[in-house]
Amino acid sequence: MKILSYILSPIFLITFVSLLIIFHPLQWLSFNLFGINTHSKVVAILNFFLVKSLLIIGVTIRLKNEYKIPENTSVIFVSNHQSISDIPPIGWFFRKHYPKFVAKIELAKGAPSVSYNLRVGGAALIDRKDPKQSIGELIKFSKRINKNKWGAIIFPEGTRSRNGVPKKFASNGLKVITKFNKDGYVVPLTINNSWKIFKYGSFPFGIGSPITIITHKPIKIDSLPFEKLLEQTESVIKEHIK
Repeated sequence: MKILSYILSPIFLITFVSLLIIFHPLQWLSFNLFGINTHSKVVAILNFFLVKSLLIIGVTIRLKNEYKIPENTSVIFVSNHQSISDIPPIGWFFRKHYPKFVAKIELAKGAPSVSYNLRVGGAALIDRKDPKQSIGELIKFSKRINKNKWGAIIFPEGTRSRNGVPKKFASNGLKVITKFNKDGYVVPLTINNSWKIFKYGSFPFGIGSPITIITHKPIKIDSLPFEKLLEQTESVIKEHIK
């Protein structure tokens, strides 16, 4: 199996990077000519192709969603985090909510398509070494989410779980976002198996491990004290990690 991964991995990597390079100018054009809503649609199309590119290494992605996600309100998607492969499917499957990520500020430079989207698309860019900047950025982000009725994506583990075992959830980011979105909802997500793409390290890629994203019941933010909301969200996400 690992021999096959050495054959397929370069094809996948070239395809993945090529998509990022191709969509970079398309993002620039859509944002500067038509505005952020059109730009968001272009990003959604990019995410669709990135998801499909994973088929090259035999990775399918399935969304399990038994619940209706509220519309015309802010929605905070809270998820465990196993690899960078978590991001395109979340962006694609929940595109109607115009999902905006909380990301580390280092990602704002150097990556075609990704960095541009984070800079202009409404994301929160957090400097982990500067608590004052982080809180200020999260407050501005939270207000944007509330004003535009967008979806926010946050990974409270703070960093990827490289073996699938979840880390303890940090509370600060989610606490700020929920404070400014009392009328919105938290939607917990559980991601399984995306870490297996990187089980050999950065190269070659793991092949043939299907990724599943499970959507849990939305929780009205003002229905629970924050501590209870965090506890319930973390619990339901981790219960379904396999």
